[in-house]
Amino acid sequence: MRNMISSRRRLLILYVVLMPASWSSTSNSVLGKVHVKVMNMLGHGRSMEIHCQSKDDDLGHLIVPDGLDIEWEFYVNFWGTTLFYCDVQWNGSVWHHFDAYSYQRDDGRCDTKCSWMISKDGRLFGFNQYHGTWDVMHFHDA
Repeated sequence: MRNMISSRRRLLILYVVLMPASWSSTSNSVLGKVHVKVMNMLGHGRSMEIHCQSKDDDLGHLIVPDGLDIEWEFYVNFWGTTLFYCDVQWNGSVWHHFDAYSYQRDDGRCDTKCSWMISKDGRLFGFNQYHGTWDVMHFHDA
C-alpha cells in the first residue's frame, strides 16, 4: 500500500512539472506567444513618439521614424488577463491611447501576431489575423 501511495505521489509531481511545459508550447491559447508590431505610416517624414507597457513590462519611450515600426513578443498569462497598452503622439498632438494587446479582445482577432498601423491621417488600424483585413480601431485619448 505504501508503494502505491508513493507511486501516485511521483505521478502527481511528474504531472505538475510537465504540464506547464506543454501549456507553453500551445500557440493560440492561454500561455501562447504573441508578437506585436506598431507601424508608423504617418508619411511626410513625421516621426511618432510611443510608450508601450504592461503591468509587468515597460518598453520605455521610443521615437519611431516615418515608415518604421517597433516590435516585441511576450507570453499570455495563465489567467488570460494579459494587457499591453500604448500611448502615442506626433507633431505635438495630444497623446492617443490604445490597447496593443488585450487577451479578452484579441483572442479571436490576432492570437499570435497583432499588427497596428498609424495612418497618414492619424487613424489607428489593427490587422485582423483571421480575416486578413485592416480594421479601423479607435484611440482612447489619454
